[in-house]
Amino acid sequence: MVDRLVTIMARLRHPTEGCDWDRVQTFETIAPYTIEEAHEVADAIARGDIADLKDELGDLLLQVVFHSRIAEEAGHFALPDVVAAISDKMERRHPHLFGAPPGVAGGDVPRLWEQIKADERAAKGADSALDGVALGLPALMRAEKLQKRAGRVGFDWPDPSGARAKIDEELAEVEAAATDDHRAEEIGDLLFAVVNWARKMGVDPEAALRRANAKFERRFRAMEALAGDDFAGLDLEAKEALWGAVKAEE
Repeated sequence: MVDRLVTIMARLRHPTEGCDWDRVQTFETIAPYTIEEAHEVADAIARGDIADLKDELGDLLLQVVFHSRIAEEAGHFALPDVVAAISDKMERRHPHLFGAPPGVAGGDVPRLWEQIKADERAAKGADSALDGVALGLPALMRAEKLQKRAGRVGFDWPDPSGARAKIDEELAEVEAAATDDHRAEEIGDLLFAVVNWARKMGVDPEAALRRANAKFERRFRAMEALAGDDFAGLDLEAKEALWGAVKAEE
């Protein structure tokens, strides 16, 4: 079945008989669509919509085939090379299932996983504990990954209290900022500190913010439904009363 999709993509990318849009795309122009499709997969999962999940996984698979076709045309690699590379990586990263070293216990698996990934980064020439944290990740997720990497080499608060105190420090610096640029920088530091505190509390900040977004959207839509066409014309006090009513109902 994947071969059929590969054939379709080759037709779409044909230099003279293909689709005008598809054949001019590049890695750079397709990348935003790849990110968008990954988020739509996550959205289908969050909504529990299995039929939509099937469709969104197909859209994401198309992105892999698209990138692979562009690479094949340039003589870099093709889809079978992508599949072989990820298969090799999964076997290498799961030695407890695919030829574990003698004496490896179940509790050693996380340690082995991290060591294997570190060895992979070193083989690629990494010289920092932070190498390999993708620039394209959502900002909250990337902040958490950077903090975890720093923590592995000992640059971390020993408990949540240090991370919590840092939030107060950063908040004071936001309030003391004298220019818009400085204020934006300090708010970035404040957000980074909140991510760190969430991490120390065992909370996934990206997932927590998604839940907060969903809750706000749900409550706001309920406010609109209660007010009807008059919602936009209500003053803030009336809107706050609606918010309280919706929150109490939940």
